[in-house]
Amino acid sequence: MVHLYKEVQPTDHFEISLPQFLSTNERQLLTLFYQPLTGPEPISLYLTLWAEGEDLHSTPMTHYYLMNVLNMSIGKVFEARIALEAIGLLRTWRKDEEDSRHFIYEIIRPLDAHSFFQDPLLSMFLFSKIGEQAYRKLRRRFIKPLNKQSFKEVSRSFMDVYKPVHTNIPKDVIEANGNQLSQNYPFYYEQFDFNLLMSGLSENLIPSSSITAEVKEVIAKLAFLYHLSPLDMQKVVILALDDNMQVSQDRLKKAAADYYKLTLSKEAPKLEKTFVQKEQQIPEKISKEQELQLYLETTPPLQVLKDINNGKEPLPSSVQLAEDLIVKHGMPVGVVNVLLEYVMLTTDMKLPRKYVERIADHWMRKNLKTAKEAMDLARTERDKYTKWKNENDNKPQAAASGYKKQTRASKEMIPEWFYKRNEENSENEQQEQKAIDFEQERLKILKKLGVQDGQVN
Repeated sequence: MVHLYKEVQPTDHFEISLPQFLSTNERQLLTLFYQPLTGPEPISLYLTLWAEGEDLHSTPMTHYYLMNVLNMSIGKVFEARIALEAIGLLRTWRKDEEDSRHFIYEIIRPLDAHSFFQDPLLSMFLFSKIGEQAYRKLRRRFIKPLNKQSFKEVSRSFMDVYKPVHTNIPKDVIEANGNQLSQNYPFYYEQFDFNLLMSGLSENLIPSSSITAEVKEVIAKLAFLYHLSPLDMQKVVILALDDNMQVSQDRLKKAAADYYKLTLSKEAPKLEKTFVQKEQQIPEKISKEQELQLYLETTPPLQVLKDINNGKEPLPSSVQLAEDLIVKHGMPVGVVNVLLEYVMLTTDMKLPRKYVERIADHWMRKNLKTAKEAMDLARTERDKYTKWKNENDNKPQAAASGYKKQTRASKEMIPEWFYKRNEENSENEQQEQKAIDFEQERLKILKKLGVQDGQVN
């Protein structure tokens, strides 16, 4: 089975199409409206693409750059991308080349607050994520209520004010303008059976002219959200009729919600992802070596170098070496991580470029694809690589200190750094906790002595 993230690789290039700069208000909308729907990682990707897109002289970049900036694996970057596509914040264009792909990421502006709350899917999705109280608070903050009950709209339409003048307009201009559809996010409302819907509605009861394109889109979205059939939506449309026998979007949404509560469930509907992230499913019983393989397969090389070096930032030369192996030579991330780890463990934490490139050339000819394949080959060819290392150092042959040969019955050889990679964070947390405890004890002693904090006797 090919995983979803195989659709994009670290060596694939991309460029960014940016409509215009992002305003402060739109940054608030991204944080408060869209982030609860997608989670933080897609929004981080969106803001990164937007920041890079503001550079008018930028050149095409590789996805390896995104992996380092966002500290995400290529699979995570892909999942963040499709989340943005689904929510209407990104459109992706791809061109397949001989040995790679080239992408154009077209950044889409977020909906304004009014349009967001008017959309039945987005608003209900947000409601299910943050709850009623937070949802109402957001509405009060961004929407200024206007009572239009006693008013009648008298706005003129475009056709009321202007009339067409026959001129020699090029055909390609007409087609280009006609193809610019104002679609907020990818939703194919044509899949809803409108013929079946209209067949049960009398023209005398509901004029077909009142079922506009905008109303049709709302009907299809409500049917999708509440899982209602065209026959169910006939009843919803009838419930939504006003005194003038017209159908408004607001009345449609209220009627659909009422019908759902009466016939299906009193619980608000929820939206879930349709794809299963099988590459992230970890078995309950997993060996330490399998855990190491999974880590090396899914972690950006920059983070691996940092973890091997006890949390210290790697040297620019080491980062550049890893980037060259991935971007210039097209090696898979998992294979590069194993190579970096193997060389550092067998050369006293060094990364001699000539030695690394010699092994890399061997592994590319072996066409290694996964971290497991690389680890197995490193153990099989240990003696050969030790000889290469000594040739590089001009030293007599010595035994390598890591990746020892194993038999099937032998125990797993897990490097010490892998166990310690999270110790630095835990030590910092413990120190902070001790500082808090010390402060609490100090205040207790002062209280017993009857002295206020800061008081001098």
